[in-house]
Amino acid sequence: MEHLVLGLTAFLLTVLAVATLSRRLNVNAPLALILVGLLGSYLPFIHEPHLSPELIIVGALPPLLYASAVNTSLVDFRRNISAIGWLSIGLVLFTAVGVAAVVNAMLGIGWPAAMAIGAVVAPPDAVAATAVARSIGLPRRVVTVLEGESLVNDATALVTLRTAIAAMGTAVVVPHVLRDFVLAVVVAVVVGLLVAKVIGLCFKLLDDPLTSTALSLLAPFAAYVPAEELHGSGVLAVVVAGLVLGDRSPTIQSGQTRLTQRVNWSTIQFLLENSVFLLIGLQVRHIVDDARGSDLGWQQVVGLCLAVLLTVMVLRVVWIFATRILVHIGPTQSTTPARESLITSWAGMRGVVTLAAALTLPTETPYRSVLILVALAVTLGTLLIQGLTLPALARRAGVHGPDPREDTLQEATIYQHAVAAGHRAAVAAARPGDEDTLARLQEQGERRINSVWERLGRSEADVETPSESWRRLRGAAIAGERAEVLTMRDSGRAEHEVLSRVLAALDAEEASILRFTEAAERLRDSPLRPNLPDEPCEHLAQAPCAVEPSTAGYCAGCREEGTDPVHLRLCLTCGHVGCCDSSVGRHSTRHFEETGHPVMRSIEPGEDWRWCFVDEVLGAGA
Repeated sequence: MEHLVLGLTAFLLTVLAVATLSRRLNVNAPLALILVGLLGSYLPFIHEPHLSPELIIVGALPPLLYASAVNTSLVDFRRNISAIGWLSIGLVLFTAVGVAAVVNAMLGIGWPAAMAIGAVVAPPDAVAATAVARSIGLPRRVVTVLEGESLVNDATALVTLRTAIAAMGTAVVVPHVLRDFVLAVVVAVVVGLLVAKVIGLCFKLLDDPLTSTALSLLAPFAAYVPAEELHGSGVLAVVVAGLVLGDRSPTIQSGQTRLTQRVNWSTIQFLLENSVFLLIGLQVRHIVDDARGSDLGWQQVVGLCLAVLLTVMVLRVVWIFATRILVHIGPTQSTTPARESLITSWAGMRGVVTLAAALTLPTETPYRSVLILVALAVTLGTLLIQGLTLPALARRAGVHGPDPREDTLQEATIYQHAVAAGHRAAVAAARPGDEDTLARLQEQGERRINSVWERLGRSEADVETPSESWRRLRGAAIAGERAEVLTMRDSGRAEHEVLSRVLAALDAEEASILRFTEAAERLRDSPLRPNLPDEPCEHLAQAPCAVEPSTAGYCAGCREEGTDPVHLRLCLTCGHVGCCDSSVGRHSTRHFEETGHPVMRSIEPGEDWRWCFVDEVLGAGA
């Protein structure tokens, strides 16, 4: 028992150390963990853990899929359902058949066994693909498609694998195979929806964050087990339950509960994701040693591994570009869809599920140890070849991730509308004597909006914005408050439970301040590439994109009143230059109130957007 605890501790410490070091050195953590595990598998003093297929497919895969599904936008999933379906179902079956043809031709083991190994290596891994995609910064739509594919394709592959194993030694009846496949999908969807309904009702009834979080930890297994017992796809049931619960969470759970669950699931996802990559590397020596007992020569084994690896990589490129041309799927909304299709076609990394599925092959499978080595070769080959070259390919193709400054523009408009709706609701609920409270609420809402707008604009420290000043002073105040609370704790002047609640509140506020500060720093040197609608309202449609400013680089109102502008805005009707609402003078808004000129644009360096005061919407600057 002590050896087990020591080994598990050493394993987790290695995961934490490599992942942390990779982050600091800006190195891809999944690939670093695989290489560390590979080297560790050949060290004589390291006893590699046995990779149990049940441990991965039943123990690790459901929570990993649930953690990804619950954070995936159901709206985006539906919007890209065509591309996801063609990749997660069509491409998996296409790859399985192609690999089966290659293996059957090179080994002559029969179609059921060949289809089994084809199903094993067909699906890109739910962990590997999105981990690499997010780490290099791909467009949000590409990541959504890859995430959706990796959520569903395991179901297609595992059902195909189960059918192929069942067909070994028996005649294959195609109608029966199709019937079983459709039944597995239907059962999975029904079970997933039922589990989401039941757990959603429980979430509504539970007001304790700890109890709700504990229930959420059971959710993936509550969906997986009954679906498998009913001969459905357990992993698909988990995905359906996660998508639905993630979409309904804001309406059935409190903010505190969602925050608690988010922290816990982020920790679980971090440990599981990184652990499976280390596990892959640690299996190398064991799998290679088993394959040595095969009747095949090493040249034939190596040739088979390379042939299957090349097949899965080429077939993905062929499928994506062929379907893009024939049925117009994929990221067609982009101005460069072919480039994004190229990136998607090269993001086919396999992972630990491929190895776990290979280990489920029956012992009587011909050349079983060699087929498991093939699965390992495909996993390592795709992770190392595609994982290492994908960043360079994305740069050469000019494909980049979401623009943080454009996201901030959208965040500002969301806050603008949300705060306005909140104020209307507060006014409707107000009673006589609430006027001062309503005024304070409106002022607080305006500060929240302005704090987002202030992240944009000048990167130089010309003027400290009101939000920056508030965060600096509030941070100092929190430090002083915490020091006093700790002094009271150490002197025993208050109960520990009460002190803990006060410290927790200070920690939450400090974390919020730190989050806003880090977001502002990330935007500092980021150029703005807005992708905004050209004519979201009639005022923006009629307004010009630019006019001659009345002053050059300064706000005349601020000069007259002796105040400092935070950001500058240009009236597109008369050319008046005014300061934003975060400034003391608020001269741009005051100009609109005095003249009724509806549209202004930002004239900050690197910004290209317009704002309609009347309809409160953003539009493109040019």
